[in-house]
Amino acid sequence: MNSIEERPLIVQSDRTIMLHTVHTVVDAHGRPRKDESGQLLLEEHPRYAEARDLLAAFAELEKSPDYLHTYRLTPVSVWNAAALGWTAERIIEVLGALSCVPLPPNVVKEVRTWIARYGCLSIERQGKRFELLTRDPAALKEALANEQVRKLVEVDAAGRVWVDELARGTIKQQLIRIGFPVDDRGGYVEGDGLAIQLRDRTRGGQPFAPRAYQVAAAQAFHQGGSVQGGNGVIVLPCGAGKTVVALTAMSLIRTKTLILTTNTVAVRQWREELLDKTELSPEQVGEYTGDGKSVRPVTISTYQMLTWRRTKSAEFEHFDLFSRENWGLVVYDEVHLLPAPIFRVTADLQARRRLGLTATLVREDGKEDEVFCLIGPKRYDLPWKLLEHQGFIAHAQCTEVRVPLDPEQRARYQASDARSRYRFASENPRKTQVVERLLEQHPGGHILIIGQYIEQLEKLAAHLDAPLITGKTPTAERERLYGAFRDGTLRILIVSKVGNFAIDLPDANVAIQISGTFGSRQEEAQRLGRILRPKADGGAAAFYAVVTRDTRDEEFAQKRQLFLTEQGYAYRIAEAAELLGLGFQE
Repeated sequence: MNSIEERPLIVQSDRTIMLHTVHTVVDAHGRPRKDESGQLLLEEHPRYAEARDLLAAFAELEKSPDYLHTYRLTPVSVWNAAALGWTAERIIEVLGALSCVPLPPNVVKEVRTWIARYGCLSIERQGKRFELLTRDPAALKEALANEQVRKLVEVDAAGRVWVDELARGTIKQQLIRIGFPVDDRGGYVEGDGLAIQLRDRTRGGQPFAPRAYQVAAAQAFHQGGSVQGGNGVIVLPCGAGKTVVALTAMSLIRTKTLILTTNTVAVRQWREELLDKTELSPEQVGEYTGDGKSVRPVTISTYQMLTWRRTKSAEFEHFDLFSRENWGLVVYDEVHLLPAPIFRVTADLQARRRLGLTATLVREDGKEDEVFCLIGPKRYDLPWKLLEHQGFIAHAQCTEVRVPLDPEQRARYQASDARSRYRFASENPRKTQVVERLLEQHPGGHILIIGQYIEQLEKLAAHLDAPLITGKTPTAERERLYGAFRDGTLRILIVSKVGNFAIDLPDANVAIQISGTFGSRQEEAQRLGRILRPKADGGAAAFYAVVTRDTRDEEFAQKRQLFLTEQGYAYRIAEAAELLGLGFQE
């Protein structure tokens, strides 16, 4: 199937790519078929899945209406592909083979230019100094024409360009802003040695060995200890064992390690994993949190802890943790959530190996280039659906349940200003009835109910007589409730956005999202990820997004779904009245 008619892409000169998800059903004579009402019959385009999976490697999905998905080529998306071995010719070949119209010449030229710029400039160590080198003198001349770049370098009489050790991160930030991603081959300090060995059996006696893709991910990061490796991001879905990838990388590097994660519960989970799956002793693993500040050869802390300060103008009091030990590796868990102050300190940490872990490189603040140049490029990625087919994550069914506003609420919604409409629609009181009916449909389920607005969650918790975890819930109480959920004592748990990330609830098999953070794609991925750990019975997981129809809530829900659509998940759209038999007045 390679005729023009069977190619699903249209590549446009503004670097957008239109992907047809369906095509018209034809009869034996090639004529379009219609149904009894005269509507054209449509079916999934035979090359849609192939095109979707290929595009995910080098383009970003922007819109996903039913029949036509819109992708965009960006410098960072192409540079991440280059880091994984994609060449300009391969990208152009894929686009050409899938496009039903000729490729715009400017797009071909831009792809070649972006790929050529990847690693065109490099930083290499020369004795105790760092030199900015190039394989294209014209590119170096162009870079040095930038005033901000010139301030960060020293050009000697021979024309060689030198970079101060502490400017190594800052120069990479500035150069990527003007279109030059730097290949940093300056190497790393080794850090104090630490023998980190993986166990053959967990502390509970269960056989343990990293999965093949986890080993491959760690090796892609390490690259045999060469200067080409030692920095970068591993992208794997929630439930696929990113922590085990980090442990495997630590066993390859064998050095003191600082691990940064999202909250104190995640700190405890990291510590448990380290003690369960490595030969490290409890005395070698420290927690640096508000509950206690123990700095050990492997130390785990939170972004919130390190960015705490007494006032907005005060110093960050805990930044000295970065220099308190001779760390050889810094692990950034949920790197897509990295706060700006940690970016700033990371710019000074370019002599340390840096490993980022995430389910999605999407950042809603647009700082993907900061992750790329300061943590490193994408080193390993696997499609979610591939891991699902292999049984490493659970099969998930996604449903968007649309709920109408009642007539009085609709009138109030229309009278609200644009800023207020989203929250008003998100807190639609009718969502409570939908949640009740969904709970009835999953009588034996382990159910997480997740939302954005605390007042909405508190009302639902009181109505359902179910426990609620928010950012104000003490750590000990969070751990008690999570523990009760894991052991089956508790079947329904309501969580605010603190439940988006870094909680290990392997038996959760139903998630009901009643409100979200506007159009956050990363949040949608994290919330689905809460139920993707493989189930003991091999059963599927169910993810429900409950949204208010014909409102800003529905609009933002479609934006949130983009990343998961790119990964191959399809949302079934269902009216609450039809799906759940609810007779809402409109």
